[in-house]
Amino acid sequence: MILRSGRLNKEMTEEAAEFTSSLEADKEIFYADIKCNFAHTTMLKEENIIDSDIADKILDALLKLKEEGYDVLDFNPAVEDIHMAIENYVTDIVGPDAGFMHTAKSRNDQVATDIRLVLRDKISDIQNDILDFMDNLVDMADNYKESVFIGFTHLQHAQPITIAHHLMAHVQALKRDYQRLSDTYKRVNLNPLGSAAMTTTSFPINRELTTKLLGFDGYLENSMDGVSSRDFAAEAIFDLTSLCTTLSKICEELILWSTYEFGVIKMDDAYCSTSSIMPQKKNPDVAEVARSKATRVNGELITVLTMLKALPYTYNRDLQEITPHLWRSFKESKAVLSIVSKMLLSVSFNEDRCLELAGKNFATATDLADIMVRERKIPFRTAHKIVGRVVNEATSQGLEATDVTSKFVDDVAEELGFDKLNLDEKLVNNALNPLENVKMRKVPGGPSPEMVTLAMNHIKEFIKEERGE
Repeated sequence: MILRSGRLNKEMTEEAAEFTSSLEADKEIFYADIKCNFAHTTMLKEENIIDSDIADKILDALLKLKEEGYDVLDFNPAVEDIHMAIENYVTDIVGPDAGFMHTAKSRNDQVATDIRLVLRDKISDIQNDILDFMDNLVDMADNYKESVFIGFTHLQHAQPITIAHHLMAHVQALKRDYQRLSDTYKRVNLNPLGSAAMTTTSFPINRELTTKLLGFDGYLENSMDGVSSRDFAAEAIFDLTSLCTTLSKICEELILWSTYEFGVIKMDDAYCSTSSIMPQKKNPDVAEVARSKATRVNGELITVLTMLKALPYTYNRDLQEITPHLWRSFKESKAVLSIVSKMLLSVSFNEDRCLELAGKNFATATDLADIMVRERKIPFRTAHKIVGRVVNEATSQGLEATDVTSKFVDDVAEELGFDKLNLDEKLVNNALNPLENVKMRKVPGGPSPEMVTLAMNHIKEFIKEERGE
């Protein structure tokens, strides 16, 4: 093989060649490597660094390879990676002059460039999927703006919300996952080509031109950093870890809500299975598997960070082992995102059950205390104490929140040594009624139908802007 015949006197053993080969993961960067070689050769031609006729032959061979595809390459045991496979292909067509393609370029800056080219496409691709999920989830929420539900803290009944408000909470989390990827994209879309092995080159290359040809926003300004930095890959995997955490939380809720005890949703049969022995069972298996698979990206992140933590500058072959974890992270995340989005969007809510839960366990009690503060100007902690005792007394008597009257509140207040509050009966009723309780929460970010609609409109505008509509 041409590459080894100068410095080395013999070929690698077949075992060593297979052990160090990156060809399996290199399938992902095949077209990017052609694009990188094409841009570099074009630049060499434009700057008169190599003969124009030779450059044209190389460029024609690269275009031919792009049309023929990956499978036309010869992967004999001596081929170390995709870069050499492509160079060998061009050499078979052009002859020894194909070697000019490698002028002022190393596999070090070449692979760093290829990874960034592929990664930016993968980021954009999964971002489009996130936007689609957000868009459909907003449409789903629009059907439930006045459907009262119960909000939880510590998985205990907290305060009334709406189904729409809960769904929109997931939309906001997905928006941040999307934005994290957008921010990472800025650091991915920088050009390392021209860094060569680690110190650039003595040839008068034009890095501005290759940056433009490859669609990068700029080029990396330190050649050592250019060939060895992979923090952008770790950052992208972290973004996916965050996304998968969001998706795993959705799965957890679907699993809980579909139980008999919650009875909040009905899972679509297409995303469930039954028991091999218990014919009555309807198990949320897809959500359980998705919840589990979402954790795989966590492992990929830790692996990559561990690989990076002790590497000296600059390029080390260890870096080759990072890219398979990067590509797997995107594959797993995209699969989990696809199944979770379809599964959640197919769910039907038991609105009667949701309303029933919202009215239980005195979830509206906070607003009774707020009324005391507003109407009678007493400290919130005093109101908190009174309402806490109201809940205790009512619970011991088997009463629900809607059974509590103004007189009941006054009796408790006097028992605690406070004056009667003489609250208007309608105010007490509205405060303790789940639907009226929700409607009162008109603060931006709140669960009232008006505020949820406002939030939905903002998300729709965000999606349109990101899609360029």
